[in-house]
Amino acid sequence: MATAFPNNLLTLASQGKVCRTLGIKFITSPEIIYIAHNAGFHALFIDLEHSALSLQTASHLCIAALNASLSPFVRVPAGAGPGTIQRVLDCGAMGVVVPHVDTVEQAQAAVSATKYPPIGKRSITSILPHLGFQKAPIETISTLVNSRLSTVIVMIESPEGVSNIDEIAALEGVDVVLVGTNDLSVELGVAGDFEHEVFVKSMERIAAGVKRAGKILGVAGVYHRGDLLEGYVRGLGARFVVGDVDLGMVARAAGEVVRGLKRIEGGDTDAVN
Repeated sequence: MATAFPNNLLTLASQGKVCRTLGIKFITSPEIIYIAHNAGFHALFIDLEHSALSLQTASHLCIAALNASLSPFVRVPAGAGPGTIQRVLDCGAMGVVVPHVDTVEQAQAAVSATKYPPIGKRSITSILPHLGFQKAPIETISTLVNSRLSTVIVMIESPEGVSNIDEIAALEGVDVVLVGTNDLSVELGVAGDFEHEVFVKSMERIAAGVKRAGKILGVAGVYHRGDLLEGYVRGLGARFVVGDVDLGMVARAAGEVVRGLKRIEGGDTDAVN
């Protein structure tokens, strides 16, 4: 019997706990996997939409993550077809993040490309990284993958997506509804203002639709605002939280080092040079 790596997101969410997730945009070395694990993250959000990462690099990161007890999820570019989604999943992703889902038809296309029949139309292969490259019967693979190893994460990033949240969240095969807070705020006309009434009401409407459907709510894009994240987790029930992204963490750490050195010199900490 093939043994599958655990899906930390589904397991933690079923227990009412938060899946702490680190975004990966530019670090390609597997050392980042162990840094994330040692820090206490449960999952990775590997970004192929806003990065130069290749499919092969994403696969290497996914396989390393699986073996380090982290669950890797990969965001594909907007408009990615079934072929791209299938390759991402076959190469080790435990789920696919589909951005800019505005309609139930787009959500259905994501499910169809991600899940095996009868839920979707993904083509099946008999040896997968998720099973440690063990060969297993097709019926075993189909059951395991559809239930635990092909998480469908749809992103709501527009007013249209908010208005269609009930149908999108209720769709069979959609596992997680992830709010892309930055794009949503921009499309709502309140760029970056996460406390604006129109944004707050949109978040509440999304959360209510997700709760009614019994699905998992996720949040990405709000970093360094613990007060807001606390509200999303404790108030709205978010269980999939992208806590930060590698690029931002490195840039922030570099700035902190320089500011410390300037204080030692007695100079202006706000100066660029």
